[in-house]
Amino acid sequence: MRVKRYDEVIPKTQREVIATRYKRITSAINQEFWDSHSDTDNSLYVGSYGRNTAISTSDIDILISLPSAIFDNINRLQGNSQSRLLQAVRGAIKGTYPNSDIRADGQIVKVNFYDGIAFEVLPAFKSWDGTFVYPDSNMGGNWMSTNPKAEQEALREKNASSNGLLISTCRHMRYIRDNYFKSYTLSGIVIDSFVYNAMGDWKFVKDGAGASLGAYEQRLLDYYKEHCSFWRIIAMKAPGSNDEIDVQKSLECLGKVLEYMAE
Repeated sequence: MRVKRYDEVIPKTQREVIATRYKRITSAINQEFWDSHSDTDNSLYVGSYGRNTAISTSDIDILISLPSAIFDNINRLQGNSQSRLLQAVRGAIKGTYPNSDIRADGQIVKVNFYDGIAFEVLPAFKSWDGTFVYPDSNMGGNWMSTNPKAEQEALREKNASSNGLLISTCRHMRYIRDNYFKSYTLSGIVIDSFVYNAMGDWKFVKDGAGASLGAYEQRLLDYYKEHCSFWRIIAMKAPGSNDEIDVQKSLECLGKVLEYMAE
């Protein structure tokens, strides 16, 4: 199944609904933690939607930056302070969406809406180097770090140089996963990181000016076969941030998707 251009895969009406809810959630958290009514400050889209590779609205990730003083106060608490932070963020959102299913879950606060759109809100604290520290309430609680802006910028640059091939490939692989391998696990960050590293200098060109039909898809499959055993030992790296990605649960489905593309 050959890669094609995927433009405007999420309808404008849905994107408008997402933007409205994004602003309301941002405003609620800013009022609670920043004493501000801004519906844009301190927040950004992350995950597949933030990287512009999403094709569905079932998982809209946003990161909300909180004041550093809160981080200092939380670290003085005994017990699972990360869980308490998530509950505080949940409470702030619940005031705006009292009838929605809102729950703290590990590292995020998940907001499930009646129409199938779901937000995963990641509270975080900005570090001096541009990275963000966020809570993980699992295993007694700890802190983890992420750099979504670096990942987004890396994908943006490579997508531009490939004339849109990178984003289209990432969306194409999600389409195949969701329609033909739904019972398997394949995370969005694994797809995006794989394509970023595997595609090399390939790009969209004018009809008739490119390589033979299927050559690009075969290139991706060959790259997977060459590196699969390596990834079982050493983690894949995310573009831009170089964060380590656990691919163990995604490798089988990744191979199936690539084989389907190359057929």
